[in-house]
Amino acid sequence: MKVNNELNAFYAETPVVTIGVFDGVHRGHDCILSRLVEKARIVNGESVVVTLWPHPRLVLKKDADQLRLLNTLEEKKMLLEKRQIDHLVVLPFDEHISSMSACDFIEKILVGQIGVAHLLIGHDHHFGKGREGGFQDLKSCSRQYHFEVERLGAEKESGTKISSTIIRNALLDGHIQEANEYLGYHYFLKGHVTGGHRIGQKIGFPTANMEVTDAYKLIPRDGVYAIRTELNGKRYNGMLNIGYRPTIDSHGHKKSIEAHLFDFDQNIYDHHLMIHFIGRIRDEKKFANVDELVGQLRKDKSQAQKILAQPSRG
Repeated sequence: MKVNNELNAFYAETPVVTIGVFDGVHRGHDCILSRLVEKARIVNGESVVVTLWPHPRLVLKKDADQLRLLNTLEEKKMLLEKRQIDHLVVLPFDEHISSMSACDFIEKILVGQIGVAHLLIGHDHHFGKGREGGFQDLKSCSRQYHFEVERLGAEKESGTKISSTIIRNALLDGHIQEANEYLGYHYFLKGHVTGGHRIGQKIGFPTANMEVTDAYKLIPRDGVYAIRTELNGKRYNGMLNIGYRPTIDSHGHKKSIEAHLFDFDQNIYDHHLMIHFIGRIRDEKKFANVDELVGQLRKDKSQAQKILAQPSRG
């Protein structure tokens, strides 16, 4: 997949194009992306995904302080490449782009710079200033500028339309398996291991304290999870706690993400981890003493191993 950060020298053979934020690159998006690749093959063209970055809500200041994203830009690139897309155009979303009318956007960008031959959109796609442009506007423009437009239906799961918002809410509510089903893969976090107080090591459950550097990356609900990790090209099973460690640090105000990897005793300080969330075990809880905490951690490990032994997506 060729990544294009600007359009001055862009070229694709008979471009088959779709445009959107694509946060999560989830099963709802897969309907469009698989059709995009198929259509490009049919017309002997190339598939082109145009994505907006940063997220429009950050630029337009629409509840930006509450916005949490399923993917960083690099994660989005990785997921789109797996879909065998030929070109990714990262369109810088700024005040200029946000103020363009639907007609201007089509004429100057989709036609003028990308040379769209075929355009695929989702069932409720809108574009242009104030999201004024809809399917009928696209149909009219397609006749004027001689490109084909195709609208696809919504992908659903048990009657629920799959969307990035639905997935975000599921993760924030702790419904990790539901979120994974909508995503089509296990939700993941990437970060590096930072120094801790080594309390876990003293009680027989050493942990890797993980720091996620992207401020807008969504962190699932506090609690204990069964996880798989990727470290230096290898995979390890484990469990993870998100929260404030109330038993160990009763006055803690900083949320921590701590992973305990099973059958693992290496020093991985400052290494990079990718954590895949497989299942949720319980809420974080304050215990009466450390012995009670250790007893619960043993139960958590047993439960995590049962979850990880089950066939699952991803």
